[in-house]
Amino acid sequence: MPILTPGMRIGLLGGSFNPPHAGHRAVSLLALKRLRLDRVWWLVSPGNPLKNNQQLPPLDERLERARAIAADPRIDVTAIEATLGTVFSHDTVAKLRARYPNVRFVFLMGADNLAQFHRWKRWRELAVMVPIAVMDRAGLSLTALASPAALALARWRLGEPKASVLAHTKPPAWVFLHGMKSPLSSTAIRTKPKRKG
Repeated sequence: MPILTPGMRIGLLGGSFNPPHAGHRAVSLLALKRLRLDRVWWLVSPGNPLKNNQQLPPLDERLERARAIAADPRIDVTAIEATLGTVFSHDTVAKLRARYPNVRFVFLMGADNLAQFHRWKRWRELAVMVPIAVMDRAGLSLTALASPAALALARWRLGEPKASVLAHTKPPAWVFLHGMKSPLSSTAIRTKPKRKG
């Protein structure tokens, strides 16, 4: 576990990081600045329960590559889900909150995840447990904001000017941050044809 102290504001960015890329770093830097976070933890997952993990590279390999991409002392690359023995984000956040009750966690996700958040196990409970920051993704703003989860949580959405107080806001609370429209995605990188020569 990364070192932390009571009262710290920690952003949690989960995923397979297969592969990690500059978009992950950009999202983290944006969250650090706009949400006034002290740190961002990358929760490199042993495997995404919503995806086929048969071709997933080993966890150690993805951790090593993620550390090279993160390249910022405020970003901690972790295998917390493997350590805690959790698979679902709800369970990971529940265990982290129980272990560190005086830390202010914020769950970070891209607009692509908000668009299918309603498919996550116990997503409503997760939204009540931790504030959420959603980062805009190119071409996904309207789809994400019209998704079942976004509509269900609409009354708890904070305006962007209040992003800096999200970590101190009692959940359910969430903010949609514009200004970061990275077209990068791990899926697109994996499926891009390799150049010969």
